Amino acid sequence: IQASDVAHTMQHWHIYQKWNERLFAEMMSAYQAGRLGFDPVAGWYQGELGFFDNYIIPLANKLKDCGVFGVSSDEYLNYALENRREWANKGEEVVAKYKAKYLVVEEEEEAK
Repeated sequence: IQASDVAHTMQHWHIYQKWNERLFAEMMSAYQAGRLGFDPVAGWYQGELGFFDNYIIPLANKLKDCGVFGVSSDEYLNYALENRREWANKGEEVVAKYKAKYLVVEEEEEAK
């Protein structure tokens, strides 16, 4: 059950990015509507690094150790590690793109 909730973090980079952006968009929408008490932009980059380091990679190691997914367990761990590296290298740029994309939506809504 734990793995199914965060499986996108242990798949190809483009899958991880797709679901990461969807979560960001959902949280940004909640923030803009006043249902979230903080701007998700502020901690998104660091938050993802912490999420990988403190939850995803340890979980992927546990899945590998118990062998629940057989030979695919190595694959999940490798993708988690690679996505963490990619995020460390590209995450700030990705967040800037998210911010630009979703702030435009906010400005358009304010103009209405």
